[in-house]
Amino acid sequence: QVQLVESGGGLVKAGGSLRLSCAISGKISDINVVAWYRMIPGKQREVAAQITSGGFEGYSDSTRGRFTISKDAAMSTVDLLMTKLRTEDSAVYTCAAMSMDQVYWGRGTQVSVTS
Repeated sequence: QVQLVESGGGLVKAGGSLRLSCAISGKISDINVVAWYRMIPGKQREVAAQITSGGFEGYSDSTRGRFTISKDAAMSTVDLLMTKLRTEDSAVYTCAAMSMDQVYWGRGTQVSVTS
């Protein structure tokens, strides 16, 4: 089993920055990929960024160049640094960890970007 707890959400003005953290515990050695998903009101859930256990990063077209995902060596913490935030980045951000046969989810954290 793997547990994930997000932190760092909040209210920020457009153009500002915010760092989200995902604390991961349990059988971390089984995890291959950790992703930050976001649920924007009125839209489908999308992947904002993801990182593999080997450190390879991936971003959506809307977050590339503004967001940076990182992890510690043990993959016990995966951060998402969000810069140049836009009002359309407002969403519930949820951390997910994927093993060979399972997906584990955190509870999410709200990010609200005001104009």
